[in-house]
Amino acid sequence: SRLMDLPTCELHRLGEIADLVTSVRLSGIRKEKLALALKNGGYIPKLLQLFQVCENVKNTEGLHLLFDIVRGILYLDKAILFEVMFSDECILGVVGCLEYDPCLVQPGWHREFLTKTEKLQEVIPIRDPELRQKIHQTSRAQYIQAIILPNPSDFEEGFLSTLNSFISSSKEEILHELQKDEEFLPEVFAQLTNEATAGEQRCELMKFFKEFCAFSFTLPEKRDEFLQTLAKLGILPTLERLMGMDDLEVRSAATDILSYLVEFSPAMVQEFVMQEARQSENDTQLIIEVIEQMICSPDPEFGGDNHLMEILCALIDPEKMLTIASNLEIFEFLDIFYDRYIHVLTAPLLADTSEEWHEIATELSVHGQYIIYFFVQFKALIFLVDNYQTAEVLASVLKLLSFCVERHKYHMKIYIINKDLLRRTLVLMKSKHKFLALCALRFMRRIIGLKDELYNHYITLGNLFEPVVNAVLDNRNRCNLLKSALMELFEFIQVEDIQFLIAHIVENFSDALKYVKYIHTFQGLKTKYEQKKDRQNEKLN
Repeated sequence: SRLMDLPTCELHRLGEIADLVTSVRLSGIRKEKLALALKNGGYIPKLLQLFQVCENVKNTEGLHLLFDIVRGILYLDKAILFEVMFSDECILGVVGCLEYDPCLVQPGWHREFLTKTEKLQEVIPIRDPELRQKIHQTSRAQYIQAIILPNPSDFEEGFLSTLNSFISSSKEEILHELQKDEEFLPEVFAQLTNEATAGEQRCELMKFFKEFCAFSFTLPEKRDEFLQTLAKLGILPTLERLMGMDDLEVRSAATDILSYLVEFSPAMVQEFVMQEARQSENDTQLIIEVIEQMICSPDPEFGGDNHLMEILCALIDPEKMLTIASNLEIFEFLDIFYDRYIHVLTAPLLADTSEEWHEIATELSVHGQYIIYFFVQFKALIFLVDNYQTAEVLASVLKLLSFCVERHKYHMKIYIINKDLLRRTLVLMKSKHKFLALCALRFMRRIIGLKDELYNHYITLGNLFEPVVNAVLDNRNRCNLLKSALMELFEFIQVEDIQFLIAHIVENFSDALKYVKYIHTFQGLKTKYEQKKDRQNEKLN
C-alpha cells in the first residue's frame, strides 16, 4: 500500500513530526507504514542533522521535540529502523537526542558514557572487524534499551519485543563467532589470572566474562559444549583465585559465575570440591573461599551473603552428591568438611563466645555465684553481637548450621556436642537484633525437631532451656515473630509428646512460667507431665 506522507524535515515542522510519531502508537498498520517511510526516505539522518543545528544554537524547544521524536521512533519497535539508528553514522546522534529529556533539569551524558564504555569494552582484541562492529552495535542497543524503557507500570504486553529479539539474536551471533575462535577464551583466562593485568582492565574483563557466561547458559543446545570448554580451561581453579582477590567487583562477578555453574552443572563443581578436599590440605580451597566471602566481606553493602549461602548449601548437600559419588565417598567428604572447613564457618560464632569464658560462666552459675566479672564479660559479648554487620554475619552462619543439622545428622551432632555449640548460640537470644535471636532459636528448634535422645540429654544436662524461658518472659507483653517462634517450640514439644524435655521444663521452670497464664501451652505441658507421673505411680502401686 501507499507509504505514509511525512512532513518535510525542517525546524519549524518538528512539532508536526512529533505529533505524527506519537499518533501511530496504537495502530499496527500505521506504525508499519511510518517505519517504511522513515527508512526509505532516509529521514532519520536528516533528523539528526537538525539535532546538530538545534544543539549548536541551543534551541531547547527543538531539542525537547527531537527527544520525543527519536524516542517515539524507537518505540515503533521495527528492526529495519534499528539497523539505521544503531549504525556508526547515527548512534551518537540518536543518544544525543535522548539526552534532552524535557523531564530533566540538566541534559544527560549518554554520548560521553557510551564513548568511554566502547573504549573499555575491548579488553581482548577482536580480530574480525565485522564481529567487532556487531559487538559495538549490540552494546549500543542494550544501552538505549536501558534508557528508553518506561516505568514498569506503563509496560504493555510485548512492548519492545522486536528490540529484545534484536539484542538476543545479536548476542547469539556474537557468542557463536567467539566460541569458534579457539584463541579467544584462553586469552580471557590468561589475562584474568595474570598478575600484570591492571585492576580496571580485569574488572571490565570480568563484567564481560560474566555476561558471556550468563548468556551462554541460556542456550540449551550449546550449554554442554560450553561447560566442557570451561572445564578444560580450568574455570573452577580460576574462579578460586579471582574470589580471593581484593577487588569487590571482581569477587562479586566470580561469585555470580560460580552460581551459574552450581545451577547448570552442580556435579562438576561438587566433583572438583571433593577432589580438592581429598588431594589438598592448604587453606585456599574453593569451599573455604566461599565461606570466607560469606563471613568476611569488608563491605557492609555487599549483598552476596544469601547468594554464597545457596552455593555452599548446594556444595555440601549429600543428596545432590549422590549423582557423582557413593555413600562412602560422601561420608569421607563430610569427615574432611568437619575436620578442616567447618571451623572457618563457625569462627565468628566461637570467637564471640570463647570457650574459656563459658567454662568460667558455667562454674559460677553452678555455685550460684554471679559476680561482677561474669556480667562484664556478658555485656562485652552482647555489645559485639549488637553490631549490625556482625549480627548479619552470625545470622547467615546460623542458617547454614541449621541446614547442616538436618542434612549432616551424624557429623553435626558430634560437632555440636563437642563444641557446646548450642549453649554459645543461645547467648545470641539476648541480642537487640530480633532477627539474630530468631535465628538462634530456629537453630535450637531444628535440633529438637530431630527428636534425638542424645540431643535431648545434651540440652537438659546443660540446662539450655534457661535462655529460652528468659526470652519467653522478656517477650510476654510483646507481639513479634520471636514470641510466635518461642510458642511454636513449646507447642511442638507438647504435640510430639517428648516426655524427656517436658519433664525437664516442668521440673525446672514451672515457677517462672506460671506467670505466663494467658498461653495455654505451658499448662498443657504441666498436664502431660502430671499424667505421666500418675501413670508411673499406678504402676508402682
